[in-house]
Amino acid sequence: MLEMYKKVVFENYANFSGRARRQEYWMFFLVNIIISFVLGFVAGLISPSLVIIANIYSLAVLLPGIAVGVRRMHDVGKSGWFIIIPFYNLYLCCIEGEKGPNQYGADPKNQLEEINEIGKE
Repeated sequence: MLEMYKKVVFENYANFSGRARRQEYWMFFLVNIIISFVLGFVAGLISPSLVIIANIYSLAVLLPGIAVGVRRMHDVGKSGWFIIIPFYNLYLCCIEGEKGPNQYGADPKNQLEEINEIGKE
């Protein structure tokens, strides 16, 4: 779970190209919600003026959150702009991605895809 979060935040901070599996998207979403809740709750208990820490965290993960959402749209074969359409983007985030490569990149589920393509020219 934390590996997926680290992959999105540290390795693909502002990477809008490629594809993201459902697991990558939803694990980032889950860990982000947990961290935001804990930061907000603890900061609110200590001092209401410390809630700014939770706000700074939210701003820090805004860009990777958008990036993983765009890559998730790419995985289902849609443009990243579909992330701004309410409810339809939730549906797209829940369905399985296209099998095999599409115009946005290789299938993230099939790690051996390049090996299978050897000699097929």
